[in-house]
Amino acid sequence: MLRRLHHEQPEGFAFTPDNQKWAEAQITKYPEGRQASAIIPLLWRAQEQEGWLTRPAIESVAEMLGMAYIRALEVATFYFMFQLQPVGSVAHIQVCGTTSCMICGAEDLMEVCKDKIAPRPHELSADGKFSWEEVECLGACANAPMAQIGKDYYEDLTTERLAEIIDELAEGKVPVPGPQNGRYASEPLSGLTSLKDHDSGKTQYNASAQLATDIGDTVKRIDGTEVPLLTPWQDRADKTPAAAGNADQTPEESVAQTEAQEPRPAEGKPVDETGATEQEAQEVEKGHPQSRGDQQEGGNQEGPRNPRDVTGTRPAGLTEARDGRPDDLKKLRGVGPKLEAQLHSMGYYHYDQVAAWSEDEVAWIDQNLEGFKGRASRDGWVDHAKELGKKG
Repeated sequence: MLRRLHHEQPEGFAFTPDNQKWAEAQITKYPEGRQASAIIPLLWRAQEQEGWLTRPAIESVAEMLGMAYIRALEVATFYFMFQLQPVGSVAHIQVCGTTSCMICGAEDLMEVCKDKIAPRPHELSADGKFSWEEVECLGACANAPMAQIGKDYYEDLTTERLAEIIDELAEGKVPVPGPQNGRYASEPLSGLTSLKDHDSGKTQYNASAQLATDIGDTVKRIDGTEVPLLTPWQDRADKTPAAAGNADQTPEESVAQTEAQEPRPAEGKPVDETGATEQEAQEVEKGHPQSRGDQQEGGNQEGPRNPRDVTGTRPAGLTEARDGRPDDLKKLRGVGPKLEAQLHSMGYYHYDQVAAWSEDEVAWIDQNLEGFKGRASRDGWVDHAKELGKKG
C-alpha cells in the first residue's frame, strides 16, 4: 500500500515543554552516535501530541536526531501505527479485522463506524470528532471482537455497545476500557475454572484498564504531564563505581563489579524452589528466603491493592422474583450469566431494584460481587437500569 503525506500540512511543529524534556531524555538511552535509535518513540510522541504525524513533526524529530529527513520519512511511512492524515479530534477508532474478530462480528462493528462516523476509513466525521479504520490483528483474540480507541483496548464489543461508546465520547465522557461484557480480563465469561486463588477482584479493573483510568490517558493526547519523567537508565549509570569517581578501579574492574550486582538466573536451580535470580537462590540456601512482596517498598503486598474506605449498606433484596418473572439483568451493561446468577442469589431480580440503589448501596454491591468487584459503579448500573426500566 502506497502511503503518502497528507496534501495539507501545518506550517510548523514544536514539542510542548514537557514533551520536549521527555524526548531529550529518551535520546540519552542510546550510545553517542546512535541517537537515531530513538526515532520511533519520538515520532510516536509527536503523533500523540498532534493527533497525526505531520511533515513538520517528522522533520523536527529528524533534526533532533541528526538524521536526513528522508530516513525519518521512511520510518513514518513504513509503520501503519503512524497516521499520515488528520484524525478525529476526540478519537480515532481502529477496528481489528483479522480472523478471530472477523468471525465474531468485526464487520458489523465497521458498519457502526460507517453509520456514525464516515462511510470510508480515514475520513473525518461531519463534526471532525471521529475517524476510523480497519487494522490487522491487535493481539486480543480471546476478547474478540475488539477495537483500539486512543491508546486502549475496548474488548468483547457488540454493535450496540460500540455505538454507545461513540456517543459517550462525543458527550465528553471516557468509557472505561477493557472487556465490555462483564469479564475482568480474558477468563471465561462464566468465571474462573482454574487459578481460583488469584481472584480477579483485587482492583476495580484489570491492570491495563486500571492504569489507564488512574492516570487518565485513554483517549487524551499525551502532553507529558500525565506521569513524572523517569530516567532509570541514567540513575543506574550514576550509581556505578566509575560514575561515583572511584579512581582506584580500572574500567574493567568497574564493569565486573556492576555485572556482579545485576540479577541473574539461578543456574541449575528450579525457579519454583529458589526464585528467579542467583541472589534469591543464595538466600534460600541460607534458610531465609525473601518473598517478592517483601522486596517491594512497603513490605508484603498481598491482598487488595486498592481497598475501599467505606463498607456501604446492603440494599434490600427479595426472596424471589415478583410473579416468578425476573427482568433480564444480562441487559445491564457488563452483566453476563454468572453475574446475573450472583445478583439473583443476593436477592436482586428487577431493574427497579437496581435503579433505586443509593451511592452507599452501590459501594456495598461493588465490594461484595465475588470476582467482579467494582462493576456496579464502573458500568453505571443504576443509570442503565433506569433507562431499561423506561423502555419496559
